[in-house]
Amino acid sequence: IVLQLSGGNDGLNTVVPYEDDAYHRARPTLRLKPDQVRKLEGGLGLHPDMPAFQRLYEQGHLGIIQGVGYPDSQRDHGPAMRDWHTARPAQVAGRARSPSAPMADSGSSQDLADTGWVGRAVDHCFQPGVEDIPGLFAGPIKPPFSLQTERAFIPAVRSLESWLLSVGDMGPRLTELSQIPRTAGANPLLDFVQRSTLDACAANRRLQAVLESRRSNAAYPEFPLARTLKTIGDLIRAELGIRIYFAELGGGEIGGFDTHAGQATNHGALLRELSESVAAFVDDLHRDHLLDSVLLMTFSEFGRSLTENGRRGTGHGAAQPIFVAGGKLKSRLVGTHPSLTELDNDAPRFHTDFRRVYATA
Repeated sequence: IVLQLSGGNDGLNTVVPYEDDAYHRARPTLRLKPDQVRKLEGGLGLHPDMPAFQRLYEQGHLGIIQGVGYPDSQRDHGPAMRDWHTARPAQVAGRARSPSAPMADSGSSQDLADTGWVGRAVDHCFQPGVEDIPGLFAGPIKPPFSLQTERAFIPAVRSLESWLLSVGDMGPRLTELSQIPRTAGANPLLDFVQRSTLDACAANRRLQAVLESRRSNAAYPEFPLARTLKTIGDLIRAELGIRIYFAELGGGEIGGFDTHAGQATNHGALLRELSESVAAFVDDLHRDHLLDSVLLMTFSEFGRSLTENGRRGTGHGAAQPIFVAGGKLKSRLVGTHPSLTELDNDAPRFHTDFRRVYATA
């Protein structure tokens, strides 16, 4: 499950270097004190609104990959998100490839510009004539460019209810359609409409029966993200062949994580929704012995600046922490926290290329 945090999440107030004096000096009002954070290890702690993530971390079901970014990274929302969506920054943005950046796979620039990294993965899994759906987007916003494919189709759903046809309401009309008097082969178009409609409704009934029989009764918090993850959990139980799910928190476009002003309250609310929703999802799958086959990973288009601004917010940055959750994690903390004295234009520098994280996932 790929979970996008739209707007540029402030990694420094998410995974907090509470023992670093440079952090406290640069953030006179936004800094989180040692007695506020949810302490982990190595002088790091989570935002105080993330007790659910602290619990997952202690249980070994949550990992943190630190200092993730890429060379010559963009700091505008659109271009930066496009880089993360395509996983081909130099080609898409028309910039020269940095010597330290990984070499791109073979393929034309046209191919690279027209597909997302998840879309290419789904295309790789796609088999014509097989009913399994390799990928799916769950959520209320327009599907992100990451899901752009060349061959396969990736559906988008808001909820299970919205995905399934209302067969009960269509019943009388389907009966009329099935009973239209005709001579077989006399009207090929009517034959096709009749056959394909009835086949689709029969398939829908079967799918509805499977989903209803395998729905979870677990309690989830009353957050939009929690509802989305519950939908994904039910689809995992249904065993429809879906390999990759994509979800989003923040509202898409220039999302809620773009905290230029009044950051403290807004950021805390988003992090609470993130941590409690993911924790409920992890607990749900763990109870049904499904967690070992699942990996959830977050990403945002960039981190934030070290120094807070005059509006008690932060500017666009570079490196960020990525959370991973699942049952087969090898390490809880991956990589070192970026230096807060050797900066990239007032932002922590990256040391782990995000494409390495994608490739590992």
